[in-house]
Formats: sequence, structure tokens, C-alpha cells
Amino acid sequence: MASGPGSVRRWATLVVLVALGTAVTTTTNPGIVARVTQKGLDYACQQGVLTLQKELEKITIPTFSGNFKIKYLGKGQYSFFSMVIQGFNLPNSQIRPLPDEGLDLSIRDASIKIRGKWKARKNFIKLGGNFDLSVEGISISAGLSLGYDPDSGHSTVTCPRCSSHINTVRIRISGSSVGWLIQLFHKRIESSLQNSMTSKICEVVTSTVSSKLQPYFQTLPVTTKLDKVAGVDYSLVAPPRVTADNLDGLLKGEFFSLAHRSPPPFAPPALAFPTDHDRMVYLGISEYFFNTAGFVYQKARALNLTLRDDMIPKESMFRLTTKFFGTLIPQVAKMFPDMQMQLFIWASLPPKLTVNPNGLNLIFVLDTQAFAILPNSSLDPLFLLEMNLNLSVVVGARSDRLIGELRLDKLLLELKHSDIGPFSVELLQSVMNYAVPTIVLPVINKKLQRGFPLPLPAYIKLFNLILQPYQDFLLFGADVHYS
Repeated sequence: MASGPGSVRRWATLVVLVALGTAVTTTTNPGIVARVTQKGLDYACQQGVLTLQKELEKITIPTFSGNFKIKYLGKGQYSFFSMVIQGFNLPNSQIRPLPDEGLDLSIRDASIKIRGKWKARKNFIKLGGNFDLSVEGISISAGLSLGYDPDSGHSTVTCPRCSSHINTVRIRISGSSVGWLIQLFHKRIESSLQNSMTSKICEVVTSTVSSKLQPYFQTLPVTTKLDKVAGVDYSLVAPPRVTADNLDGLLKGEFFSLAHRSPPPFAPPALAFPTDHDRMVYLGISEYFFNTAGFVYQKARALNLTLRDDMIPKESMFRLTTKFFGTLIPQVAKMFPDMQMQLFIWASLPPKLTVNPNGLNLIFVLDTQAFAILPNSSLDPLFLLEMNLNLSVVVGARSDRLIGELRLDKLLLELKHSDIGPFSVELLQSVMNYAVPTIVLPVINKKLQRGFPLPLPAYIKLFNLILQPYQDFLLFGADVHYS
């Protein structure tokens, strides 16, 4: 069956809500925990049923023919044909979680309006006309079984169970003088149509799940490339766990190197989700997720920065010249008078993020090698410093990604090596307390504003965003809208 973009988008809403909750295991802690609440399932049901309704309206009803018998006149033939569904109304629908089983879709009090043609014949007597058929009291019950492909990490959905029931079928011949004739065989045709529609309804339900919903599951991002260095793995790691109130899932939630993938030397902690929810979807983003980013980029030697004087705002009191540094370390100006300087800054260890109810904190250890730029443009090493930074991390959210900003809380400076003789770092400490938050961190924060993409399929937008830190993880909540 064909469907337009609107139908796919409505199923997309169901996909993102269901697929975010399709992985749980008791032995493997995730980098990201996903939760879909009953509010989310209710919205998904509304959107998914709109698509199902369009598919049900495409049901083709076969021609029904048979014989009838009139007392004293004998037998005749009838036929009902060219039947077209005018409307399929699904007023009451619900998706609810079935603990340890999956999801249950139930539809009640549905109805169908059908219009068609009829004809009857007895010897040389021929009659015919139009008719209206109403099918009422339709109920549908279907089960959605959720799983995952361990090889690809993609989520899967099937419909192993479906049943439908129809209470009444009524035929009406408007303005006809031969209504008495229809009464001779209306029970037979009503019964035949009832049986046919009952089976076709479940055919459409199961077909829609396999031909629309399951293929769209494959569009959910399993891995996302961020840049030339790293990607993010959002694959599922286990089948779903369904409770009476929520659909929970585990995503790997791990950065990986594009050049050489290897597991990080640390494991994700267990996450204790809060029980009160007023959003449709929640993501518990473990500190492990962020720390794998630091591990990958530090190992790839991508956490580095080269600073020259022309990169510093002209109005800044801090200058990268031997004249300026000579006021702090006299031998610099004596040995290298009136020269430009260069700082090469790199992470000597992977940065470590911790999350607790008070906020997010980052420990960053940076080595800084200072050079004098000689007249021939070559570099002469001056000294090597170690900077231990304690930083606060301010996390924000856009509709499809997380963004961040670093703020300096404390900086400790240590001289690791000097090519110009021993000197005190006390004055240099004060300068770095100014230079790091005004010059170094803005460069890093500009990159962090690009953000980390969230695992969303096409057409899905998040709104009413909330962020709240808990022990070992950041809780991200949102409502969902398809566009």
C-alpha cells in the first residue's frame, strides 16, 4: 500500500517514541537510558492511528453474489459490487505497555461507511440501484513486539497478534420501492461482509506495521559521524523492557574513533531514574557518554590549541610577546628581546566529567609549551607548564542536540620544565587566571556550541525541553512533535 509523507511522519512519531525505549539489559549499563512515558505513548497512538485510518480506507471489498428465493416465483440472483469505503472512523484508541511483553494497541467503537451498487435478477425481471452500508461497533486489538538486531543495533517491531470484531452491519436502500426485495437476502450479505471486513482489518494492521513502521525503524541513527575524528554510537544493546508505566531502553551512548575503534578503559555507571514524569520522552545521559568523548579526542591528539599574539584581542592586557612575559619572567626578555611568542596547549590526560545533583564538573589537565618565535620564524622552546583546571559545565539543549559551555572555577599552575632556568610561577599563575577564561575557553566553547546530535529520525522535533542533573547522569526531557 502506498502512503504519502504525512503518513510516514505520523508513523515517525510512533517510531521515535517506541524506538527510544527498545533496549534494556540487567547486566550491561548503558551510556544513555531512554524512557517513553504513557503520555508519549498516547501521543504516538494518536498520530499512528491517523495513518492506520488512511490505510484501512484503502481496503478493497470484493463483489458479493448469491441466490435468493421468492415464494411462488422461485429463485433469483443478486450481486453487490463497486463497493467503496467512504470513511473509516477510529474514535477511541490507546497504546499501553504490557509488562515483559510489548505494547498493546486497542481501538474501540470504530465504524465504516460504505457505498456501492446492487442488482437482482429473476428471469427477465432486472432490478438494481445504489446502497449505503454502515459497519458499526468495530473493535481491534493488536500486539507490537519490540526487539533489536544485535548485529546492526537497529530496533525491530512486529505484529504477532491481531484480532478484530464487528457488532453490526446494516444495509440501507435510499428511496427504493424494492426494499422488500433486499430484505430477502440482507442477512446473508451482511454476514458475508462482516466476515470479510473482520479478516481484512487485521491484514491491514499487520501489513502497515511491516511495510511502514519497520522500514522507518531502520532510519533511526545507529551511528553518527561528528567530524574527522569521532562518531557516536547510538545502537541498541538489548531487547526492550516494558513496565506498567513506561517503556525503557538502553542505548550504547558512546563516542568512538573513526580511525581505530577500541573500548574505553572505564565502564558506565548504573543510572537511577526518577519516577515522576510530565514529558513524553526522557534521556538519561550518563557521564560515561561525555567521558568517552574526552577519551577519544585526547587519544587522537585532537585536544590541542596553538595560540599566537595575533589571535588575542587587541584590547587585551595579555600579550604573547617576550616583552610582556619579561615582566613576569625577566630572563625571557633578556634572552629573547622583542620577539613574538607562541603557546602550544594540549590535553595530557583525557578530561574527566562528573555529574551530581549540584551540577556538572570537569577536570582538565593541560600541558602548555611556550616558544619564542625567532627572526627566521623557527621556534625556540622556553618552558613547559602543567595546568590543572577545575571547570563548571553549563549544558543547554536545542531541538535536536545538546550544547555546552565551560566556566573556570580553579586553575593550578606547575612548572614541569624550563629551558631558560628556574623561575617562580606565582605571577604567571595570576596571568593565566585571566588568560584562560578570556582567551582559551572561548575557543573551546565555540566548538561546544555546535553540540552533540541526539538520535532522532526525520521530521521529529522536540519542544518543552528540560535538563536536570542527577547522580552520575544528566536527565533530558522533552515533548515530541512531527513536522
